[in-house]
Amino acid sequence: MNWSGLPPLNSLRAFVAVAETGSYIKAGAVLNVTHAAVGQQVRTLEERLSVSLVVREGRGIRLTKEGMALARDLESGFSIIHRGVENLMESSVTHPVQLSTSPAFATEWLMPRIQDFQSKYPDIPLMLNPTSKVVELKPGGIEIAIRYQDKRKVTSPVTPVLISDMVVIAAPSLIGGQEINHPATLTGLPWLQELGTNEVTDWFSHRGVKLDRPLMISQMPGNLIMQAVRRGDGVTYTARAFFEAEIQSGEMKVLFSEPAFGIYYIVTSPGPLRASVKVFLNWLKEQSSIDSSSTLDS
Repeated sequence: MNWSGLPPLNSLRAFVAVAETGSYIKAGAVLNVTHAAVGQQVRTLEERLSVSLVVREGRGIRLTKEGMALARDLESGFSIIHRGVENLMESSVTHPVQLSTSPAFATEWLMPRIQDFQSKYPDIPLMLNPTSKVVELKPGGIEIAIRYQDKRKVTSPVTPVLISDMVVIAAPSLIGGQEINHPATLTGLPWLQELGTNEVTDWFSHRGVKLDRPLMISQMPGNLIMQAVRRGDGVTYTARAFFEAEIQSGEMKVLFSEPAFGIYYIVTSPGPLRASVKVFLNWLKEQSSIDSSSTLDS
């Protein structure tokens, strides 16, 4: 299509409004501009097309033969545009909000809260993708991710959902009567680590422990780790917020802690966000503000 050959869209819209209402004043009200601005746009269109479209008749106006023909064609064209926009908006509303996050965060933080979102916004469908992989975010695909970073590696401002102590934790049945007074004493215990991460060796390195032999590490999705550590299958390094109730009750034991060390933050796809995605983001931030284990300040 030769776009350079088309008159300005504002002029076309002004003329269609005049044709529909039969009045410059009413057309101005429809377009939320003055009737003088509408008249100027119509005159600009007439000059561009070198044809008279609207003429005065008594105290009113009427369309010329050429004006009526153009009005019919433009009405048809604008109707197609309107239907296209409506279809797009309807598709945008019904398309699920797709979220990527770690299995542990999905199981321990998000799922206990998700019923609140569904009860408040029953018309917005959600699609969760629990994975330890960093998934590409793009319009039409996964549009939101909640990712983890420890506070040492945050180099730019982020929007946190959860800021939590990171703890080395185990069931009392696994520890028994052992005295755990130094990180090195944990090298002989079985460890549980999320797939695709090096959290355990990173923690030992952070604590200054040099490993002289391989650790006993079982790697699995984070949600399975939560179940396994509660059974006493191994030690793990995780967010205290995920085990707060069990820690308070004595069902789980904190062996070492890094205060406010773990940051779970929001990432969104590039470009404009759909209205339903914005609703979900606002809900996430509301949940963060009422979460006692989060120090969200945004």
